[in-house]
Amino acid sequence: MGQIDFNKLWQNFLDTITNHYMDFRGRVGRAQFWYFILICVLVTLAGAIIDSILRTGLLVAVIGLALLLPTGGMAARRVQDSGNNGSLVWIWVIASGINRLIGLMLALSGPFGAVGFLYFFFSIGWLISLVELVAVIALIYFCVQPGTPGDNAYGPPPPVWTPGPA
Repeated sequence: MGQIDFNKLWQNFLDTITNHYMDFRGRVGRAQFWYFILICVLVTLAGAIIDSILRTGLLVAVIGLALLLPTGGMAARRVQDSGNNGSLVWIWVIASGINRLIGLMLALSGPFGAVGFLYFFFSIGWLISLVELVAVIALIYFCVQPGTPGDNAYGPPPPVWTPGPA
């Protein structure tokens, strides 16, 4: 493997956020998808570090909500590249969105919100988290599959994308 151009990785991330925020149509290659996920993890990790310093818990919840639809769109396009229907992503988006909204409300509510959170978690929150986990496992399986060569029902093959310099 050659050198990795970190500027190209960041540009891929920004392009997805700005130009394909909620784009569930078409196809995207494996390399472009997984490097987008890598940058999402790094951005979330940086937010978690800042959150632990500030002791708010708010930044990670906001980042999670902001990255929910772009990540879902990229995952749907990646699943469609392998010839499968990308609608499975909506199960993950809905379950993950509910969990992230609960995290945001918990961060905003302070210590008194913990009681409400525990009530919700023990009543139905565990089920939503289980659905999210199963959907993530299924999506990972579909996202690691190779793309179909040539055109498929979701469009032409995505352009070849590499993380190296042009």
